Amino acid sequence: MIRILLADDHAIVRRGLKQILTDEYPSAVVEEVNDAESLLKKVMLGEWDIVISDLSMPGRSGLDALKDLKKIKPNLPVLILSMFTEEQYGLRAIKAGASGYLKKVSAPTEMVTAIRKIVGGGKYINQPLAEKLAEDIGERSNSILHEKLSDREYQIMCLIAAGKTTEEIANDLSISNQTVYTYRNRILEKMNM
Repeated sequence: MIRILLADDHAIVRRGLKQILTDEYPSAVVEEVNDAESLLKKVMLGEWDIVISDLSMPGRSGLDALKDLKKIKPNLPVLILSMFTEEQYGLRAIKAGASGYLKKVSAPTEMVTAIRKIVGGGKYINQPLAEKLAEDIGERSNSILHEKLSDREYQIMCLIAAGKTTEEIANDLSISNQTVYTYRNRILEKMNM
C-alpha cells in the first residue's frame, strides 16, 4: 500500500489528482492539504511514500516548503506539480531537493510514470527539464542574469512581471511592503537594471 500526500490550494485539482492516483493505485492512502503549513504538519505527523506538491500556494511558496520538508525528512521523495514551465522553476525545484518536476498539463499522462520512478528510488526528469539541466551545466547558464536571483527574488520578479502591485505581492507572500521593496532593489541590482 502506497501512502501519498497531495498539496495544492485548489480543491478541484486535488480531486482530479486523487482520482488519477486511486485509479492507478486502488489501495493507496491519499491525503490532501491546501497550503504549505498544513503540508509540513502532515509530513511531521505521518509516514509518506511520496509528496506531490504545487509551487503556488497561499502564504509560503511550495519551494520554501520543499526546502523545509527536506530538512525535516531528507529522504522523503517530493514530486513538484506546477503550472509553471520547467524553464521557470524546474531547475530550482530539483536543486531544492525535489525528486521530479511536472507541469500540471502533463500530469494525467506523466504523473503515474513519475511516481513509479520516484517511489522506486529514482529521479523523474522529463525532456524539457533534462535540457534545462544540461544547459545549466554548460557555459550558457553563466550569461543568464535571472539565474543569479535567489528563489524568493525570482518569485517576486515573476509577480512584478505579472503586473502585481507591491501591496498584492506583500499580501500574497505574507511579507511587508518594505520587504517587497528590498527584494525589488536586489533584483534590479542583480539584473543590472
